[in-house]
Amino acid sequence: MESVTPAYKRIVLKLSGEALRETGGRDTISPQIVKEIARQVKEVYDLGVQISIVVGGGNIWRGLAASHRGMDRTTADYMGMLATVINGLALQSELEQSGVITRVQTAIEMQNVAEPFILRRAIRHLEQGRVVIFVAGTGNPYFSTDTTAALRASEIGADVILKATKVDGIYDRDPKIHPDAQRYEKISFSDALTKRLQVMDSTAFSLCMDNKIPIIVFDMHQPTNVRDVVLGKKIGTLVSD
Repeated sequence: MESVTPAYKRIVLKLSGEALRETGGRDTISPQIVKEIARQVKEVYDLGVQISIVVGGGNIWRGLAASHRGMDRTTADYMGMLATVINGLALQSELEQSGVITRVQTAIEMQNVAEPFILRRAIRHLEQGRVVIFVAGTGNPYFSTDTTAALRASEIGADVILKATKVDGIYDRDPKIHPDAQRYEKISFSDALTKRLQVMDSTAFSLCMDNKIPIIVFDMHQPTNVRDVVLGKKIGTLVSD
């Protein structure tokens, strides 16, 4: 009989903005994909796990890419932060339609849209069984949503960061280019640094390493993967101390 005892009590699920759109699709946010993400989150929610979500904004706006095309980097990054708010609200809407009580907390204050990020309030929401969606990044330019995930995980005392991607883990080289690329089942922080594996950006990775927060990189497109990871099954790649 399958074990339904979660391996983690409190998690941060990191979603890229691109995860909310269909490949080649015209919509920046796919209602079908958002509905599927909400379904997977609810499966974990029903296990009694405390869930927070950090979502990117790359499906709508990429600040770094815009700065490379001549836009002021600070302005471009703030625009990217606002894009994450749109994605967070889309997730909240679908989760609440699924019966999951949700709060959106933003690092850039906007009273009519979301709560301001207040650490004690966020922890209280989690303890009360609400999913907390963190948006607007850290509230500062030059920091990615990977860094936001690492920072919020450190602040709330999360057991793990689940980084949902389009690939089934971390490889020694790009599996799309090299068919013989080897996937790591488990790797240490120091080895990931030495091998220059792009798990997260350097700021985010350093925060996780310093605070001993494991990262699991896995494929979001498999319908049971989020639940399976939370139940401790060997899905994707584990990066740990």
